[in-house]
Amino acid sequence: MKVLLTRPEGRNEQLAEALRSAGHEVVCEPLIAVEPLGDDPIDLDGYDWLVLTSAAGARELRRRARGGARRVAAIGRATAEAFGGADLIARESTQEGLLAELPRPAGRVLFAGAEGARRLLVDELDADFVPLYRTRELRPEKLPSADAVVLASPSAARALAQLDAAMPVVSIGPETTSAAEELGMRVVAEATTHDLEGLISAVTEATR
Repeated sequence: MKVLLTRPEGRNEQLAEALRSAGHEVVCEPLIAVEPLGDDPIDLDGYDWLVLTSAAGARELRRRARGGARRVAAIGRATAEAFGGADLIARESTQEGLLAELPRPAGRVLFAGAEGARRLLVDELDADFVPLYRTRELRPEKLPSADAVVLASPSAARALAQLDAAMPVVSIGPETTSAAEELGMRVVAEATTHDLEGLISAVTEATR
């Protein structure tokens, strides 16, 4: 199967290598770019929980963090690994999934993520919020054809929708699936874990 990968530049290589080893043809065309929003240090001392909902946010915070929160919660394994570990990894890779597993009262909480991220965790936990990066949609002159396209974020789904490309979608998780389906896309497989292994399994499922 010919598979199109759409993650930002430099984020497709591991998945591409694994899929090629499994016998698939792989083409890469990033549909979003990640733009950091600053370099100032971010003080984590005094927080009972740090909540992370993306690998991009985890990498940015790891770069800028000073001190440490008492505990870290991540939306998925890839996000936890990008930060260097987490005390809690949501079984369901959504903000709702994280919210359901965090103890109450959660104490003082910091949610670090994308500019324009959903406010559910902020509102429900009365959390502080720090925007670390923004995503910018890309419009390639010509999108490569493929038997399936892998989408790893709602932003990528929105970018693909702008290109009027009708391809079956393999999604990294529930939030990306929801965004893709709302935009009229056909999701043929969804990763059961929010990480590289989950995506590889989902592509395998899509080929059956």
